[in-house]
This record gives sequence, structure tokens and C-alpha cells, in this order.
Amino acid sequence: MSILILGGTPEADQLAELLRGHGITFTYSLAGVTPNPKPRLYPVHIGGFGGVVGLARYLAQNAVKMVVDATHPFAATMTGNAIAAAAQTNIALLRFERPAWDEPAGANWTHVKTLDDAAKALPPGARAFLSVGSQSMVAFAHQSGVDFISRSIKPPENPFGKIIVAKPPFDVIGEMQLFSKYRITHLVSKNAGGDQTKAKLVAAQRLGIKVIMVERPPDPVAEPARDIVKVMAWIERRLL
Repeated sequence: MSILILGGTPEADQLAELLRGHGITFTYSLAGVTPNPKPRLYPVHIGGFGGVVGLARYLAQNAVKMVVDATHPFAATMTGNAIAAAAQTNIALLRFERPAWDEPAGANWTHVKTLDDAAKALPPGARAFLSVGSQSMVAFAHQSGVDFISRSIKPPENPFGKIIVAKPPFDVIGEMQLFSKYRITHLVSKNAGGDQTKAKLVAAQRLGIKVIMVERPPDPVAEPARDIVKVMAWIERRLL
């Protein structure tokens, strides 16, 4: 029985290692956004599938019986395609989504619904650190009166301001040094959750930096799994 993991997150990697350790056959899918992905000791599909139709065709042609969507919490298009393709092919689908970050006591967060709202929330004269991904920076490109320092795993297509290319994980001390170096007044982040980039939030709180947090879009799945162990149990029940 073949399993498809829609991955690209640390939790998806964790699940893949668990499956490999149990000798369970699966393919790991990467969207192809991250340049030079790390080598993996299992079959990997890199790149898109061609929308719902292409993904449904892939599932049928490769005799996939289960899909685990463990993509980024903001990968709404891929999640929607997975739901539709699984329904069309009558294949079991489980959505994994790691818990969102909660605002800690004493922090200074402004919660917004969209990237455009985040751009509008930046006051003139701000020095904003953008941690929203290269594909989302365009929402800030025309914001005047703000100095931008952006960080992403690959350069944006239309760069502006200071660009830092780096891959997580990041640590609190390093983030504090970075924010101090560039005299950051505002941190803009998507509420991705997880541990790899949480250090920026701790650093911002310690330095008194205001955080503009873009909240997640509504989850199309009523009850996504939030524990990889439970995902593994879901898979094993269907294998039996």
C-alpha cells in the first residue's frame, strides 16, 4: 500500500523517518520552493502536480491509498488541492497542522488577518523585519516610509530593502543580535507555529520590538491532527 506525504516541514520529515523505520512504503513530496533540498533516504517527488486534476491523476497512477498533508500551515492552495483530489479518487486523507504560536504574557503583538493588513499596520518611520517568506513579500513592496529588512530561504523575485537569505533553525541570541544590528522596531511574521523560527518572537519580546502577526487562514479541515504520533497511529490502523 502506497502512501503520499505532502511535506516540506520538520514534522513531515519526522513522519517520514518514522515510516522508514517501520519499513512502510511511501513517497515524500516537496513543492520545490527550497533550493538544494537536503538528500533523503526515501523516494521524493519534487515540484507541483498540476492542480487538482494532476494530483488526482498521480494518486491513481501510483496506487496511492493514503495521503498525509503535512505542508506549511499557510500552504492553503496545496491543502485545498489535496482535499479535492482525495475526494475525487476516494483516497483516505489526513491533514496534519502544528499548533499555532500563542501570544505570551507581556508581549506586544498586533494580530491581523492578511499580509495587506500587516503592511498597513506599519507606521511611517518603522524599521520592519519581514519573516513571511519570499513569495509573500510583494504585499509590502509599495509601502512608503518604512525601511525593510527581509529574510527568506531564497531571494524574492522582486527584491527591495535589505535581503537576508538564510535557512532555519535560528536561536534567540542570534536573532537579538540581528534585530539590534538593524535597529528593528517591528517584526512581521506569519503564525506558522513550530520551534525552528520561534526564537524571533522571544528575541522581539526581550528587545521590546512590536510584532505584527498574520493569523492563519481558516483551516478547511474541521479537526486536523496536531500530533505526529497520532498520524502514525492513523496510518497503522489503515495498514492493518
